[in-house]
Amino acid sequence: MRVDLLSREYPPEVYGGAGVHVAELVHALRKDIDVRVRCFGAPRGEAHTHSYRVPDELANANGALATLGVDLQMAQDVDGADVVHSHTWYANGAGHLAKLLHGVPHVVTAHSLEPLRPWKAEQLGGGYRISSWIERTAFEAADAVIAVSGGMRRDILRSYPALDEERVHVVYNGIDLERWKPLHDSDLVRSLGMDPDRRAVVFVGRITRQKGLPYLLRAARLLPPDVQLVLCAGAPDTPQILAEVTAGVELLQAEREGVVWLDRLLSQTELSAVLTASTVFVCPSVYEPLGIVNLEAMACGLPVVGTATGGIPEVVADGVTGRLVPINQATDGTGTPVDPDRFVADLAATLIEVLDDPARAAAMGEAGRRRAETTFSWNQIATQTREIYRALTH
Repeated sequence: MRVDLLSREYPPEVYGGAGVHVAELVHALRKDIDVRVRCFGAPRGEAHTHSYRVPDELANANGALATLGVDLQMAQDVDGADVVHSHTWYANGAGHLAKLLHGVPHVVTAHSLEPLRPWKAEQLGGGYRISSWIERTAFEAADAVIAVSGGMRRDILRSYPALDEERVHVVYNGIDLERWKPLHDSDLVRSLGMDPDRRAVVFVGRITRQKGLPYLLRAARLLPPDVQLVLCAGAPDTPQILAEVTAGVELLQAEREGVVWLDRLLSQTELSAVLTASTVFVCPSVYEPLGIVNLEAMACGLPVVGTATGGIPEVVADGVTGRLVPINQATDGTGTPVDPDRFVADLAATLIEVLDDPARAAAMGEAGRRRAETTFSWNQIATQTREIYRALTH
């Protein structure tokens, strides 16, 4: 069987969870399947991996049109595949066109949904209407849709009611448990500006509306003064959200010590050391299909405090591997808390609860590592994905 896997992100050009997912899935699938990767960006040196750049004529076009320029090239080259599997709207157009052009089954993995990210209009302008059209068209015509959580499956069926629910499968994101594990390196974390001898709350994520970083910055003002806040946050969606986060960080730094902002993409070694040196991981997202960062933290033995939204409750067992923070959200697709002050207060209170009971925090971290081992291994996820491929080709 030959599977052509289409993605905007692929190492070394990875900036979010979808890119991590694609890289790990390809590695696991290639053990017994011919997988050809087609991705955006600069040439890669990896066998059976093909890269595509935006055509020169579209270099200055709206981002959605530039994406379509790449998708057209990908779709042409898929000829000969038994299955085409696309990830995110950036590659969904290529997958749909390949299905039409070559008569090949199309599998879509949903890492997020355009209807639930209306703030993308800030980034894409009118291109957001194009990205939404691409996603809807691809999903409704796909032979199979993979949701990365049960929460995401419900969101898909609510957003796209024309879909046959029998075509929508749940296959979780996973974690490489050999690479992600506790790493004690005090010198390394000190070189990054963190004090390994102080309690610390750590956040990892892109600077985007869905990650809820402005709410965390407000909640951090309520934490005990000895607690560090370590922000591994970069890749802003827009200048506006970057300016908002920058202002929040500067205000916090003027009020308290121990606010560390690492705005570059950390290596896996650096991030493992930061996670291991922290007391609790925080995921304040207002929209999160699953959250690979939560799995990375759990694999490093860290308890997770996360918003009770999307797929997070399927990862974080409340009171066992961490704590869930309740949130009452607007139904307009933004995920905005109906009462932001209440959400901020609840987030701060839950973080303090975990910080103030180090023995329980350590026990939750150990339980999180065990949960990652039993539920989120890539071998298990690859097996489920292969079964979907085979059902479409037999």
